[in-house]
Amino acid sequence: MTSTPGTAQPLLQMTGIVKQFPGVLALGGVDLDVRAGEVHCLLGQNGAGKSTLIKVLSGVYEHDEGTVTWDGAEASVSPPAKAIDLGIATIYQELDLVPHLDVAENIFLGHELSRGGFMQRSRAHREARELLDRLGHPEIAPTRIVGDLSPAKQQIVSMARALSRDTRLLILDEPSAVLDQEEVQNLFRVIRGLTAEGVAVVYISHRLEEIREIGDRITVLKDGRTVGTGLAVADTPTAELIRLMTGRSIEYAFPPRVEARPDRADVVLEVRDLGLAGVFSGVDLTVRAGEIVGLTGLVGAGRSEILETLYGARRASTGTVSIDGRRVRRGSIGAAVRAGVGLCPEERKSQGLLLDESVYSNVTIASLLRFARFGFLDRGEEKRRAEELAKRLDIRPAGVTRPARNLSGGNQQKVVLARWLLRECRVLLLDEPTRGVDVGARTEIYTLVRSLADAGVAVVVVSSEIEEVLGLADRVLVVREGEVVHESAAAAIDEATVLDLVMEGKVVQ
Repeated sequence: MTSTPGTAQPLLQMTGIVKQFPGVLALGGVDLDVRAGEVHCLLGQNGAGKSTLIKVLSGVYEHDEGTVTWDGAEASVSPPAKAIDLGIATIYQELDLVPHLDVAENIFLGHELSRGGFMQRSRAHREARELLDRLGHPEIAPTRIVGDLSPAKQQIVSMARALSRDTRLLILDEPSAVLDQEEVQNLFRVIRGLTAEGVAVVYISHRLEEIREIGDRITVLKDGRTVGTGLAVADTPTAELIRLMTGRSIEYAFPPRVEARPDRADVVLEVRDLGLAGVFSGVDLTVRAGEIVGLTGLVGAGRSEILETLYGARRASTGTVSIDGRRVRRGSIGAAVRAGVGLCPEERKSQGLLLDESVYSNVTIASLLRFARFGFLDRGEEKRRAEELAKRLDIRPAGVTRPARNLSGGNQQKVVLARWLLRECRVLLLDEPTRGVDVGARTEIYTLVRSLADAGVAVVVVSSEIEEVLGLADRVLVVREGEVVHESAAAAIDEATVLDLVMEGKVVQ
């Protein structure tokens, strides 16, 4: 195990933490120390144990072995109320706010400001405003309904709620996953302000460029164990971090791009003058067999809505969508799926998966007719076909009868991809396919997508990461404020040009 010695007394020290579930050793000996006023980054592939570790730290799980030392004394952090009393707050990737309550009500939820059994609303609003001012967001009104706020502002509300309890250690789980570039910079400004006040931050992210910008030290987990701890961000090469996370060197994240495909390749997807009132308009798109086309632009530009309209989840106001020369009925998911369209949605947990159902049920749900025998489903055949795909995609841990909820983000994404592999779709729509996915699983997903294209599938990819679009796609469309402002071969455009187009609508000389 690699480590870097430090001199400051840790605020938190976890030593030899072990956590077992039936049949699974989730943590097999984890060490972590965090100092006051630092940003300590926690890295690891999906399934490495990061989520389990932070649930132990936040009191959701009680560890089986090991010790937790807080401010120099051994401490218990379970149940969550004990962790909160110590000053440990966790903001999960999926925010646990109540959308129909206002900002102040969410901030003080569970420890309401009251006197004599009556809510002190004016005090709550005043203290909520002070917390929001402290976070540099005075524009968020305490009386605003949380469900009406953007994801970035909801995240600020979650941070204000954490700070309302005199937090000394703040855990942020993939905080940038739903943020655009400007919002990420605002988040970093808030984090720097908190650490300047002495608050310790544990920052979990798969984006190594973020770690470089915001982190002080790094701990790396692999297979439930610490393989590197206390690593100085400034002194640890990216190649070394990837090697620690994956156990191997990854030189090429993107599979090699195939030579330009001939124009005579069959047109699989043809979109003409597609529009959705108030969201996007005039979209023309042609995707040939074996081609990957990327859509890039700012969050809110209309990229996801274009994919959802192609899939029939939204009813187009204007235009046509044709698959293999045949028009697809507007606003019908069934018609789109029958025509050969598959969608891996941005929010895979809420929109793409039945989390409490088995892996095999999630894989076969779009192809149930092929398993029908005299009015009954052949469960054995369902499981057999799902197991074949799970092995092909290396979905871990093995076993297709376990609930999809128990898989890591990268493996959940593979389950959704397996669904459309089984369906043998002609058009595959991928919305943020690697959000919350580690570097190793990303490479596997990129390779799978390229192999599907090589087999003749027409692929459309939406991503907030410009590098991902340029690296994976053959051709790129830039979307700005609901309009396609540029189209070119991916090799003919660079990241700076894309940024000019999404920010200004033109290339700045």
